[in-house]
Amino acid sequence: MTPERELDRLVSELNASEIRRGSDAARVEEWLEILRTRGGSDLYLVSGVPPTIRLNGLLRPLAEPPLDSDEIENAVLPALPVHAVERYRRHGIADASLRRTTGGRFRINLHRERGRAAASIRALPLNPPQLNELALPDGVEALTRLSHGLVLIGGPTGSGKTTTLAALVDVINRRDAKHIVTIEDPIEYEHAHRQSVVEQVEIGIDAPDFATALRAAVRQSPDVIVVGEMRDPETMQIALAAGETGHLVFSTVHTTDVASTVSRVSDAFPSERQPTIRQELSMALAAVMTQILLPRTSGGRVPAVELLMLGYGARQHIRKNALQHLHQEITITRRNGSFTFEECLARLVRQDLITLEHARSSARHRDELDGLLA
Repeated sequence: MTPERELDRLVSELNASEIRRGSDAARVEEWLEILRTRGGSDLYLVSGVPPTIRLNGLLRPLAEPPLDSDEIENAVLPALPVHAVERYRRHGIADASLRRTTGGRFRINLHRERGRAAASIRALPLNPPQLNELALPDGVEALTRLSHGLVLIGGPTGSGKTTTLAALVDVINRRDAKHIVTIEDPIEYEHAHRQSVVEQVEIGIDAPDFATALRAAVRQSPDVIVVGEMRDPETMQIALAAGETGHLVFSTVHTTDVASTVSRVSDAFPSERQPTIRQELSMALAAVMTQILLPRTSGGRVPAVELLMLGYGARQHIRKNALQHLHQEITITRRNGSFTFEECLARLVRQDLITLEHARSSARHRDELDGLLA
């Protein structure tokens, strides 16, 4: 083959590849439109299976052929900002937010599994949720009236922590004239300036990492700081200091109950530092809430939560690392607004929001739940 013909062949293959990439990039728009019109919460793109949406907690594959790794990359990469593409190329995982020109916002996580590309895309509401829309206990609103301290919201992945956090910020934003700074990766809910002034910092675009953004935020005279997730000891240390020095700080952690939420922070530090961190935690913590999502009897899902408003006894237990006593502290501090997971489950059953079967299978202290429903 002559050099001229070889060059023509290469150009032809390149053009065909670009056409395929353009076609693949358009497919993600089609999938997201299906997700939006059907009211689904998530879109999953995994090699070997068709595009799949989550609808009311259940997975529903679309009527399309199984995807391969190249199709997924070619569909998703054009939708990501430059910093996320670079992060994916370098580390094999990246998060970003996406706003479609035809409407709708989404959170994208592009990653690799078994050496192949995969993506999880979460549909985001255009406006923050109202606290009363989430069927949370009335006592949760008290978190927005705290003057200072660290508030931790724990729960497993997909338990609605970020949604609850956005609803709490929205309450403050509508009611109070505050300066609110949120630090997120990526930004999920956009907050308009209402009574408050709200700055939203996105990691990778506005700041390189959580620690840098949080360190800058405390110098910006904020009243409320929201840290989307505390992922590393440095961020945790700064958040503790901010909560202890007059700021109201909200953050989320991946945990299952109040005790594990507290230990998640202290255990992130070297063992020789943990006694000091527990001391700082006992002074900085104002409240700890954890939640899960359960099937709603009428369709969809509803949060079940527990809340500990920190009092003298809980602070002493944290200092001594006697976290097994924190459940008892919830019952002791009911007058301060605390309530157990089982009390929340019983309320949901009485309101016919969840079934007794789901309540009993989710209870951590089944005897307590049975006593409340007797």
